[in-house]
Amino acid sequence: MDLCLLFFLLLLMGRNGFCQQEEVCSKSVINSCSDCIRSGPYCVWCKQLNFTKPGEQEAARCDTQANLRERGCKLDQIISPQNHQSNIKEDPLSVSFNQQEPVQLSPQKISLRLRPGLSITFPVYFKRVQGYPVDLYYLMDLSYSMKDDLENVKDLGQDLFAELNKITEHARIGFGAFVDKTVLPYTNTNEKKLQKPCDENDQQCQAAFGYRHVLNMTPSKDDFKRKVTEQLISGNLDSPEGSLDAMMQAAVCGDKIGWRNSSTRLIVLTTDAGFHMAGDGKLAGILEPNDELCHLENSLYTESTAMDYPSVGQLAMQLEKNNIQPIFAVTKNVETVYKQLSKMIPKSEVEVLSSDSKNVVELIKRAYDKLSSKVTVTHDSLPDNVRVVYTPKCAHAGPPGGSEGVCDEVRTGEKIAFDVTVTADSCMKNTSFTIRPLGIKDTLTVSLSTNCECECDDPQDSSHPHCKDKGRVSCGICSCKEGFVGQFCECSTGDRDERALRASCQRENGTECEGRGDCVCGRCQCHTTESGNSYHGDFCECDDEHCEKFQNKLCGGNGKCNCGRCECNNGYEGSACQCKVSEEGCRTLNNTVCYGRGTCKCNRCDCKEGYQRPRCQLCVGCPDPCQTKLNCIECLGFESGPFKKNCSVACGSINHAMVDQFTISSKQCQQKDTEGCWIKFKLDQLVGEDNYKAEILQARECPEPPNVKAIIGGSVVAVALIGIVLLMLIKLLIYMKDLKEFRKFENEKKKSKWADADNPLFQNATTTVTNPTFTGE
Repeated sequence: MDLCLLFFLLLLMGRNGFCQQEEVCSKSVINSCSDCIRSGPYCVWCKQLNFTKPGEQEAARCDTQANLRERGCKLDQIISPQNHQSNIKEDPLSVSFNQQEPVQLSPQKISLRLRPGLSITFPVYFKRVQGYPVDLYYLMDLSYSMKDDLENVKDLGQDLFAELNKITEHARIGFGAFVDKTVLPYTNTNEKKLQKPCDENDQQCQAAFGYRHVLNMTPSKDDFKRKVTEQLISGNLDSPEGSLDAMMQAAVCGDKIGWRNSSTRLIVLTTDAGFHMAGDGKLAGILEPNDELCHLENSLYTESTAMDYPSVGQLAMQLEKNNIQPIFAVTKNVETVYKQLSKMIPKSEVEVLSSDSKNVVELIKRAYDKLSSKVTVTHDSLPDNVRVVYTPKCAHAGPPGGSEGVCDEVRTGEKIAFDVTVTADSCMKNTSFTIRPLGIKDTLTVSLSTNCECECDDPQDSSHPHCKDKGRVSCGICSCKEGFVGQFCECSTGDRDERALRASCQRENGTECEGRGDCVCGRCQCHTTESGNSYHGDFCECDDEHCEKFQNKLCGGNGKCNCGRCECNNGYEGSACQCKVSEEGCRTLNNTVCYGRGTCKCNRCDCKEGYQRPRCQLCVGCPDPCQTKLNCIECLGFESGPFKKNCSVACGSINHAMVDQFTISSKQCQQKDTEGCWIKFKLDQLVGEDNYKAEILQARECPEPPNVKAIIGGSVVAVALIGIVLLMLIKLLIYMKDLKEFRKFENEKKKSKWADADNPLFQNATTTVTNPTFTGE
């Protein structure tokens, strides 16, 4: 009883608070009720007269219902369009198959009128009809390695029909064969080898071919046995085969294969080799892409040597489009390859074929049971801005909320359901899309339109007292007659004060309404942008189209553009709303954010000047704290220094007492203070900008004062001694010079060889002058 009560309380909490989505109205450009409805699924409009204050923007009428009620808008005055659904065609599900078209999916046509952003959910029911027809196309690899398998397949017609008749009375079987393109390097193009590509000793061999349709869908096991018996083995060069070429033609040539409109369509592909796909044709010089069209003439694929193999995507699309479910019956050596292929093709199965294909009937039955018991509901291509999710309602349901709904282990005749949730994210014209089970012809066509207009039931009077009898009321807003403007049509376009009214539409004496609107009664009525949105702001200075983009989406798709800036949705941040709100990447060892030296933006630290990422721990270019904090240490520890008078104010960033905070780093300092004393102290860097804890390690070491007398006496003695030493040094230098000159003179004297009567200093005249007139008397 207590557990039940607890569960009930939790359920109530989930419905009323914990799990309820918050209703938010994000307003951008609001000029009318229709603009408000387009702004979001929770935006509603108040049409109550006199709801806005004089001069207040009419956009104030647009908000959530709770906010409008709180501001005094009555409930019956609130306009809020809702979703509407109508089932146009809802034929009941068929019990068993008859000659008429059976109904396996209901409803068949639905019309939805949705409000943008507001989801609607409706049920879709499915029941597989008992005895529903089955068309099985047996597509066999006839390369030489499948020789033994062909002999066994010739005898399996009776057993295969017997198994199909257990499922339905309306079973038919067709047959096709394939090898590969008849060009090098896939097939030997020697003329004799083209006609007989098998071993020379093997006489039962047919000419090389790409794909051949052998037998149209038939209910006759004798026709099947006769046609298969006529088949001969063929051959090629390389191991991969032209399987995808054959499957593509079997899928798109419906009228030539004989597919029925109302049937379960199966292709059983049997092979012991891999497959060629798009691009492989380049090896043979085949560059033309596969066109996904039928090219069967006289039961042969005529474009085999002219067109490339199809891609897996092309084949998957055509199989789905034509409601064909493939069964890959392959040997053990290529099982992995085809399982990978099966993952890319919806509604397909892979079974392991024995070396001689004797177990093919058993594996077809097993694969059919798997395919028929799994029901997958999905949709074709959706219109832009439309979302569809599925929630299966069955015993063995797949995960809810995906782009497809899956129910497994569904028995024939069992009724199952899927809840389909459709959301239109924007206003749109009439459109449609299709929902259907994979491999089943039945479809549900969903016609979709949006409800973006307001139905306000306004009075039809052309003049209303609320509008000064000069206009009518439209959803609470005045629509003025010609010649009158203003919130209440209170202004005439011929007012004498028109110049003053126009001046009020100019920002800083600039252009009127920034050139983006008209000045009406002293207020700007803004124009629309090229994309159909409106400029807004008191002076039409804003638009909502030129915000920053992320991944080519305005505001990253996680916010709204408002006046050039992104307003992010809850849980997102960044200039383009590109980041989820998180501080995980900014957390430090002590669980602070960026060590208190920056802010966490986009899960990264935005550090203050000087501090470095990733978490603002280190400061590059910051001054040495031992020097910058010295005056505070002197002031706080010894009450001296330049900060002595206002120590507590100037040194608020440092504390010499013991502080219990996380220490980022420590540093020991030894500095000389203003009194010449050495101070040893320790600085612990704390969380925050310029935040330190100081600890003085020992008392100051101050030098003793000088002995003036000793200094003066010592200075006099030192000067006298220096003078005497200098004089002696000069005297010594002079003596040494004289001694040197005397010795030089003595040496020169010893070298001379003078005669006693010769004067060594005398020299004869070098020039003689004679007077020719002088006679000598």
